[in-house]
Amino acid sequence: MKFQLRFFIPLLLACCLTGSGSLLHAAEQQSTRPNIILCMTDDQGWGETGFMGHPILKTPHLDEMAASSLRLDRFYAAAPVCSPTRGSFLTGRHPNRFACFSWGHTLRPQEVTVAEAVKSVGYTTGHFGKWHLGSVQSNSPVSPGNSGFDEWVSSPNFYENDPYMSHNGVVKQLKGESSRVTVDAALDFIKQADKDKKPFLAVIWFGNPHTPHEAVSELKDLYPDQKPNFQNYFGEISGVDRAMGHLRSQLRDLGLAENTLLWFTSDNGPRPPQFKTEEARSQATGGLAGFKGNLWEGGVRVPSLIEWPAVIKKPEVSNVPCGTIDIYPTVLAMTGAKVSHQPQLDGVSLLPLIEGQMTARGRPMGFWTYPEKGHPKRSTDILLALQKQQSPGHPNPKGPAPDADAGSLKTQYPKDKLPGAAALVDGNFKLLKMETKRGKPRYTLYDLVKDPAEKQDLSQVDPQRLKKMKAALADWQHSVVDSLNGKDYAD
Repeated sequence: MKFQLRFFIPLLLACCLTGSGSLLHAAEQQSTRPNIILCMTDDQGWGETGFMGHPILKTPHLDEMAASSLRLDRFYAAAPVCSPTRGSFLTGRHPNRFACFSWGHTLRPQEVTVAEAVKSVGYTTGHFGKWHLGSVQSNSPVSPGNSGFDEWVSSPNFYENDPYMSHNGVVKQLKGESSRVTVDAALDFIKQADKDKKPFLAVIWFGNPHTPHEAVSELKDLYPDQKPNFQNYFGEISGVDRAMGHLRSQLRDLGLAENTLLWFTSDNGPRPPQFKTEEARSQATGGLAGFKGNLWEGGVRVPSLIEWPAVIKKPEVSNVPCGTIDIYPTVLAMTGAKVSHQPQLDGVSLLPLIEGQMTARGRPMGFWTYPEKGHPKRSTDILLALQKQQSPGHPNPKGPAPDADAGSLKTQYPKDKLPGAAALVDGNFKLLKMETKRGKPRYTLYDLVKDPAEKQDLSQVDPQRLKKMKAALADWQHSVVDSLNGKDYAD
């Protein structure tokens, strides 16, 4: 057992002492627990919504959501590429702690996911859309089903319209625009949870606007003045927007919106080949430097909205630094879930921020791009090959399970070598470590409040801060290597 369930002990004691009235109270507490929906897009830049001022994109539903939400303007993906950020989203930990270094790398089965944690206090859980943290074959140790999700309609990687998906391990094809069919699958799960009177956690990971960009005609038609590549690109983002609008509308119709936390974000910055001009690139990142794949602000700062009508009564904009590493501890704080052997967290609970009681982050955020190559995962090819090997009642082909070695600790990593780019965000300041072609580190320092575009290096102006932040970054990286080598699993 990964968990030690402590949440109901006080309730059970109260029931023993005061009788059936307390049993009713316990049932009421169960029914009033918030539902949680966690949404994430694929390669959507910080500036790529109407509410962030994009001059072309049409995102009326997200704009409406922003008008009633907590908007997090300094929200960070844990990594500048997809799989690592997804791992941080589920665990509250920097992905290097469990060797999810780049795209196509997996979780470790030793990790505790947010889905596993909330199941311990009565939640039903579902994953819908892009997985990209391992196989979607049901017997894989890092499939959605073996990572805490009761229901899952998942793709190994990004996907387009009429996508093939693995539904609890069985391959099927969905028909329709890719973002809408993902939300519809999630809504089937949500409606069943509501019928069963169970609180739910739904994780919705869209496949757009990842390349290739293939918007349906009615979405391309929203941008008649754009070239075809931008009609497809912007159309995919508008497709996500419409799917989010449908989700919010359905939550209202079901009477679930008031006590449902709906969180929207992206997994990393935008992909640069789409943007041929500096103007288009700047629009995508909201004027930030960098893009997908690097640790400049444009690579890791992403849009983020939290809507929860029962708690967030009026729109707010926060500049407190926070990120995908904070999702897990926030959900645990909301639900009362306790994990008995919790690996070291990098994230902090944002529940005080949501409740209007947090004005600063209590600890820095570290970033580290370990120099490991990504692993290609072609969703349709993988799923069609799996489908051919499946038969009724037998979803798993003969042979070893995919990613069977995902939990291996055979490779041990040195602490005296900390290769690759890294960064530390501490309040207003960011230390950025880049490597020269010869592998030597080069440090720059920025005040992100005064200089969000990272144009003015303060490393020579403020040497004391530089020294302090360099030491803090190295200490954090050493703790990451300890986790990477298995220290967190010692118990």
